[in-house]
Amino acid sequence: MAPLPTVLAVLCLAPAAELSVKPTDWPQFRGPNRDGVSTETGLLKKWPEGGPPKVWTATGLGGGYGSVSVVGGLIFGTGEKDGKEYVWALDEATGEQKWATPFADAPRVPGGYDEGPRSAPTYAAGKVYAVGQGGVLACLDATNGKLVWSKSYAKDFGGSMQTWAYSESVLVDDGKVIGTPGSASAAMVALNPDTGAVIWKTPVARPGGAGGYASPVKAEVGGVPMYINLLGQTGGVIGVHAKTGKLLWQYTRVMNGTANIPSPVVSGDLVFTSTGYGAGAALLRLVPSAGGVRVEELKAYTGERRGPQPAVQNHHGGMLPVGGHIYFGSGHNQGVPACVNFATGEVKWTAERSPRGGDGSAATAAADGMLYFRYQNGLMALIKADPEKFELVSSFQLPERSRQPSWPHPSIANGKLYIRDQDKLLCFDVKAK
Repeated sequence: MAPLPTVLAVLCLAPAAELSVKPTDWPQFRGPNRDGVSTETGLLKKWPEGGPPKVWTATGLGGGYGSVSVVGGLIFGTGEKDGKEYVWALDEATGEQKWATPFADAPRVPGGYDEGPRSAPTYAAGKVYAVGQGGVLACLDATNGKLVWSKSYAKDFGGSMQTWAYSESVLVDDGKVIGTPGSASAAMVALNPDTGAVIWKTPVARPGGAGGYASPVKAEVGGVPMYINLLGQTGGVIGVHAKTGKLLWQYTRVMNGTANIPSPVVSGDLVFTSTGYGAGAALLRLVPSAGGVRVEELKAYTGERRGPQPAVQNHHGGMLPVGGHIYFGSGHNQGVPACVNFATGEVKWTAERSPRGGDGSAATAAADGMLYFRYQNGLMALIKADPEKFELVSSFQLPERSRQPSWPHPSIANGKLYIRDQDKLLCFDVKAK
């Protein structure tokens, strides 16, 4: 693949041509419903020795930890090259580059993790939206990559980059782009998807001093639509009225002073939230009340084992709601498979350890009754989504590894498994023949 071009994108206000979105596409971070679960069926229930067949490898993408979105025959991602942050598009069938547009200068990120942006582009109505490490939110035409508009979480909303950079993937819903700058005056914002104009801003006292790492999700309880996200160091989990931006509720028992990363998971009136650094997890219920919604804690979990109570915490890599249960990698900097009943909060099981050969946190996805765990050291594991027991079905070591942690979430679309590793994107065929 040719290297990323350095030609600057031009302003484009003409209506973007919409792509044809299939139910089996993966149009945003964590898939169609932002919960890491694919709608696909007919996928492999067991992988061949050495893993499923690799279809192609795309290179020259620039550094980055962001996963990819797949829609309308195109694959969208972000990367860093020559001091610039890019959004790029590839051909779904071949991996060939279609376009690449620089949208921000790459900031210096401390801690040795400045290899590129973390955001997965969100597709909606002919446009893609992505967030850079420094908090630049860009909107581009999905067909040609021309820049439509951009906003700065820092300059426009008073946000600041947390220790390891903005990592959010925005939500586009009901004529709004929902982002989380993380400032006291604009913890969450809603923007016009065509122009970037502000629709509302949500002030939150002590949101955490900087933007968080999680991405917003939507819920509706008692006829009240809301957006939910996990904020920075002191903000906890918040629910914001989708129409007005009013803060409806806030839960601050699950948070830590370093990095709050996993996006909350929603099922009806239930919310499961977790974070690392010993902070644990909680099962919450949203209850209609006069003028809005209030939150109740149904069950809280310690991040460390205490007597018979198992440790329950997802540091990063995400949680998967499948069949009335939640599956995730548990432990700080660990991906030990675990299963919790979503309705009762009962811990159904926790594996004794990560699958043989797997080390570090596990980035997760689910499809067709199977769990895909991508371990930090490059092991790819296929686990049966069984609430009664842990069952490892297959595993293999990812090829063509970079020297960086294997953190980007898997993406599953149209019979293919996509694994991003810095400058490369690997495409595997996981369709049952």
